[in-house]
Amino acid sequence: MISNTIVLPNGIELKNRIVKAAMSEALADKTNQPNTDHIALYERWAEGGAGVLISGNVMIDRSQLGEPGNIVLDNKTDRNALISWAKAGTYNDTKFLLQINHPGKQAPKSMSKKPVAPSTIKLSKEFSALFNEPRELTTDEVRELIEKFVLAGKIAEETGFSGVEIHAAHGYLINQFLSPADNKRKDEYGGTLKNRMRFMVEVFQGIRKITSPKFIIGLKLNSSDFTEDGFSEKDSLKVIVQMAELGIDFIEISGGNYEKAKVMDVGQGVFFLDFAKKAQNSVDIPIMLTGGLTSKQGIEDVIHKEGISLVGLGRSLIMNPNIPNQLISDAFQSVQLPRLSTGIKTLDKKVGGAIGIAYYEQQIEKLVAGKQAKYTTNAWGPLLHTVFRHGLHSITGKRR
Repeated sequence: MISNTIVLPNGIELKNRIVKAAMSEALADKTNQPNTDHIALYERWAEGGAGVLISGNVMIDRSQLGEPGNIVLDNKTDRNALISWAKAGTYNDTKFLLQINHPGKQAPKSMSKKPVAPSTIKLSKEFSALFNEPRELTTDEVRELIEKFVLAGKIAEETGFSGVEIHAAHGYLINQFLSPADNKRKDEYGGTLKNRMRFMVEVFQGIRKITSPKFIIGLKLNSSDFTEDGFSEKDSLKVIVQMAELGIDFIEISGGNYEKAKVMDVGQGVFFLDFAKKAQNSVDIPIMLTGGLTSKQGIEDVIHKEGISLVGLGRSLIMNPNIPNQLISDAFQSVQLPRLSTGIKTLDKKVGGAIGIAYYEQQIEKLVAGKQAKYTTNAWGPLLHTVFRHGLHSITGKRR
């Protein structure tokens, strides 16, 4: 049953197997603080009945942001606002995790004049107008960033959050360390897979050391980067086994990066299912599968037939925040996600993924206001909305 509880490796029991997956809220102001919009949004999702809520990207370095509207978690963050946000998201016996992240070279020009990365490997030519070439981090700077991740975990627990999810997917900084295509370092953080894992492992172990045993620490990991000589499925399985042995509480499976986006479009089926099954069969910890699930039958099949421990729902929970409660009461069958189009094929191809994100950010604003999401296939409204709000740089295909 979807309503069956599940116990994580650290002993924390989740009331059900449905997780609200991370999605970009884009609600923070220029000071990058959580606010009343975040509180209203996550209280609504908590009321909807999910066992776990995971926030959108929360950055750990104010000088390196991934997109407009990011929250930053550091000693300058308003702790009272964090406490209120955590209280809203843990309502209704819900566990609420902050997804902590650093963009690395995927910090747009509008966010960072000089992004940092494991090595000076820039994004492909088609992104050259949007992203600057990164500067290679020194070994001391690498260790300083690890400490910033650890501090974020400490603050999250002190302000009432149930845990954190370390973002090591989608081409962001930790994924860049893991990828041999992005990581050409000659120190202890580059070379072998063991060394390329070191940044992520030290982030995890640092947070685990400084927080209580009941603080949940999850990991979002690529099944593959889908790039030549990048992070492969073979490497990913090795990382999953190693992190399970080290005591991670769950691993969410994803894939791709800005250059090879794999989870942007609707209608591709259930993403990464085959790999998630391999991962779940390789470890005893919960594996979480997110992407492409819009029906009761699909969700039940993933849990019962495929044996995956946790199901992540993203855009479906924007269109209908009450899906978890409705699943448990047998009142839910499916939700329809729109395929947006401007009517211009070349434009759709160029910014289609970003239009989708713009549309869902627009619907998030409706949830904040206590309204229902509005179904439409017309992409012009969302496109113009995000350009006016965030500028042209906001349609570059940002990820969650």
